[in-house]
Amino acid sequence: MSAPLGPALTAQVRRRFAAAGVEATPAAVVTAVRGEPVAAVLGDTTLLRLADQVRDHLVGAGPLAPLLADDQVTDVLVNGREVWVDRGQGLRRVRVDVGGPDDVRRLAQRLAAACGRRLDDGQPYADARLPDGTRLHAVLPPVATGGPYLSLRTFRHRPYTLAELVEHGTVPAVVAPLLGAVVAARLAYLVVGGTGSGKTTLLGTLLGLVPPTERIVLVEDAAELRPVHPHVVGLQARTSNVEGAGAVDLTDLVRQALRMRPDRLVVGECRGAEVVDLLGALNTGHDGGAGTLHANTPADVPARLEALGMLGGLSRAALHAQVLAALQVILHVRRTGSGRVLESVSVLRPAGERHLATVVPAWRRVHGTGSGAAVLARLLAERGTPAPSVLADPAPVRSGVGAPPSGRGRV
Repeated sequence: MSAPLGPALTAQVRRRFAAAGVEATPAAVVTAVRGEPVAAVLGDTTLLRLADQVRDHLVGAGPLAPLLADDQVTDVLVNGREVWVDRGQGLRRVRVDVGGPDDVRRLAQRLAAACGRRLDDGQPYADARLPDGTRLHAVLPPVATGGPYLSLRTFRHRPYTLAELVEHGTVPAVVAPLLGAVVAARLAYLVVGGTGSGKTTLLGTLLGLVPPTERIVLVEDAAELRPVHPHVVGLQARTSNVEGAGAVDLTDLVRQALRMRPDRLVVGECRGAEVVDLLGALNTGHDGGAGTLHANTPADVPARLEALGMLGGLSRAALHAQVLAALQVILHVRRTGSGRVLESVSVLRPAGERHLATVVPAWRRVHGTGSGAAVLARLLAERGTPAPSVLADPAPVRSGVGAPPSGRGRV
């Protein structure tokens, strides 16, 4: 197929559908392509492949479709005419022809419309989730000075197992039993790290370790967690409609989740006042809960929780008291040049005269066990779970940083 054939054929088929007013279903696209003169010289396999490409340009991601289908790709970014991808080792520019600004604008509007979102001069940005789970963010000029800009984050349809994370070097083999013990002992934990560090990937893996007799209730801003577990129910926040009504936020959903008999309450990402309801839930018999939190280092966690707690009306003293009673473990993940890694496992302890929550390392990738190891071992023992040997081993883990887990987990 020559280079101009795809766009030319797509334009012709688009005109056919516009004139007929029919939906561009896969069968309808194949029929339309078969009716074009070029189909006479194409074999069936080539024709079907061409029809798939045409449909991608009509109702799908167009020239970005092959990138989104690549299991190695986690992010696809379009800056005007430039296309960048992340395959787990940082952003790299790729040679993909997305056309001119008008073509990218139509692509962005088509994807937004597929999610029921408005994207035009009156509403020049949109944040949505495509039917396959891909997260879409789009910004149009003049807000996007060199745009349009598209940001697409893909998600792995099958979460990683803990063994796979060990194989990829994300989790050291000696630490894997410790993560399993935290889940088995029903300790409440937060997975923290920066953007793209692998928080959701690790959380989804650990939720797969929850016993099948327990019910997991997920509360998320966008449904991203897909743990391999027989009893998972999910609640997803909803933005307001064009009239400014109908919004359902995470605070509302956490309260609803508490009425759904959760054995494990999980908030996909704590980013607002919902942290107050989560802490309250974990303090009233709902142990074993979990969530993720944006924080560059474990030491930043108390301050981040403090800021979010203030949004929910909690005083500083009350917030720290709630945190210490509700949460026990902090798992810190970090993105490095060679992949995403579990950097440390820490515990929350009171410190100072005011008993403010402080993060104390129990294990660190570079330095081995820390002063919090004995505390974590005691917490596990109190819940009838033997402490893994790594908590008694002072040797640091310096190896095992391999290729990162690839794609399909929000990282």
